[in-house]
Amino acid sequence: MAKKKKLALHWKILLGMLIGVVYGLVAARFEWIQFTDYYIKPWGTIFINLLKLIAMPLILFSLISGIGNLKDISKLSRMGLKTITFYIFTTVVAITIGLVLVNLIDPGDSFPKENQAKFTQMYGDQVKEKQADAHDLENRSPLAFFVDIVPENIIGAAGDNSNMLQLIFFSIFMGIAIVILPEEKTKTVRDFFNGMNEVILKIIDIIMEFAPLGVFALLGSIIVEMKGEAALFKALGLYGLTVVLGLLILIFIFYPLLIKFFTKIKIVDFFKGIAPAQMLAFSTSSSAATLPVTMECCEKNLGASNEVCSFVLPIGATINMDGTSLYQGVAAVFIATAFGMDLNFGQQLTIVLTATLASIGSAAVPGAGIVMLVIVLTAIGVPSEGIALIFAVDRPLDMLRTTVNVTGDSSITAIIDRFEKRKNYIK
Repeated sequence: MAKKKKLALHWKILLGMLIGVVYGLVAARFEWIQFTDYYIKPWGTIFINLLKLIAMPLILFSLISGIGNLKDISKLSRMGLKTITFYIFTTVVAITIGLVLVNLIDPGDSFPKENQAKFTQMYGDQVKEKQADAHDLENRSPLAFFVDIVPENIIGAAGDNSNMLQLIFFSIFMGIAIVILPEEKTKTVRDFFNGMNEVILKIIDIIMEFAPLGVFALLGSIIVEMKGEAALFKALGLYGLTVVLGLLILIFIFYPLLIKFFTKIKIVDFFKGIAPAQMLAFSTSSSAATLPVTMECCEKNLGASNEVCSFVLPIGATINMDGTSLYQGVAAVFIATAFGMDLNFGQQLTIVLTATLASIGSAAVPGAGIVMLVIVLTAIGVPSEGIALIFAVDRPLDMLRTTVNVTGDSSITAIIDRFEKRKNYIK
């Protein structure tokens, strides 16, 4: 008797998403709000917490293990330069695509002007909170970003997922020290981190068995919370379509071109390989929470080496925000146009520069793009109160742009892995 084929993880996640959408629509229709908050939403919270729980140990052990297993320090610097260059390149391209689309479609021109005051009042508290966060960032030294990278206490840094860059810094620092020391003196340390890395990967496998349930709970509760915003969605439909079109261009045109040009991976195999990470990114809206699954997909499904995945992906989850950058460009022009302001070429070039730098400092967590958008708006002289106009549709767009962020990270990982393997082959 033939063994029954097990349903692949990405199909299970997709099924959970579909059931979540159906439940959300039914629950919103019959106003099962309290039931959803009490008995459905907590499962999504538990799943997110499990992913956040494993994110820091994953970065610590995988990055130290990956760098510690390098044979020489020159390989690390070579890989790092290529990684940062590609990440900056894709970010600039993403913002440019967004600006071209928003200028062609011009969604802000169709925004009902009489609703501006209403929406600003409706989301006033959230706007003030984001403005305060952005103000704190603006009034800091230009070198504050580098100061923030260096932790004063590694235990404190590891205790907060927003300090991911600090943990990456420490992990790279420790990995470099292991490489510099004679191999016979660091064998025990290498074996420990290699072993712990395997344990963490197995924990991820266990957590992912709960992914369909977690995704169902997350999507179901989100749809219930969106009830009553139909009129706002209709008014902002053209804006949303502009952002979605740009994100689709990145996923289905730009990234496939990079994969085809720089790697030997078939496009179909690429998307099939990273499908679980994409679906999880869509449901969690967090590149950081999705990182464990992204690493597993790139290593097991795309065939990227552990040392490349351990180095490129944690950095990408922190500084590479292509989807977020594209959205910031579209949103900035949309809000400016809705306020009757026409942005000149210089102001739109400022958007490219500001959004690129903002994406580097943007946290890989849900809603972080809104804070960085305030800084972009301020840089071009647009009232930051305008973000109130897009709050209602930000959540679904956040889900889509996080999917793009993860796809971009995976694409660059496959490219860097190809470069490294070719370099080793030539040697």
